[in-house]
Amino acid sequence: MVSQENLNTVLAFITPGIIQLLMDKRNISVDSASSLLYNSKLYKLLEDEETKLWHLSYPILFDMLEEELSSGKITFPEEQ
Repeated sequence: MVSQENLNTVLAFITPGIIQLLMDKRNISVDSASSLLYNSKLYKLLEDEETKLWHLSYPILFDMLEEELSSGKITFPEEQ
């Protein structure tokens, strides 16, 4: 189990990559991209250590967020 402090550290490394992809793909500001991410269901799930979403790469998480934003659903990738 990852401690909350360690999870926060991991999230601090993951979120800038997701925000940058949002900015690049949607041509939006950092504030808009941050708002989309931090207000998403995906981010709430990311904050929950039990989901283990923190172990996914930010491009995969970005794709999951894009799905949420377009359909309201989140599909979890299959374990490899």
